[in-house]
Amino acid sequence: QVQLVESGGGLVQPGGSLTLSCAASVSIFSFNAMGWYRQAPGKERELVATITGAGVTNYGDSPKGRFTVSADNAKNTVWLQMNSLKPEDTAVYYCNAFKILSQLRYDYWGQGTQVTVSS
Repeated sequence: QVQLVESGGGLVQPGGSLTLSCAASVSIFSFNAMGWYRQAPGKERELVATITGAGVTNYGDSPKGRFTVSADNAKNTVWLQMNSLKPEDTAVYYCNAFKILSQLRYDYWGQGTQVTVSS
């Protein structure tokens, strides 16, 4: 059973920084990629960033240039460094891991961690 355990959310002022972490119960190489999605109230869940075991990254449009995704394969852990945070970054951030088998995508999700950007 795959488990993704997140930590690091909280309240931060605009312009501040926050780091999220996600520890997987299995090797990162078990997945096509791991990363982060977020969902703000009343909005659809959107891609933040993903990273493969080989270190290839992919970023969504909103956080591009301000957020950095990284991974430690030995620790099965992925981080999201968030800088220059804006109120519109307020959302529940979900760790995600997925694999593609026989052209079908299988997603695994963490429980979510709240990030609130407010003065």
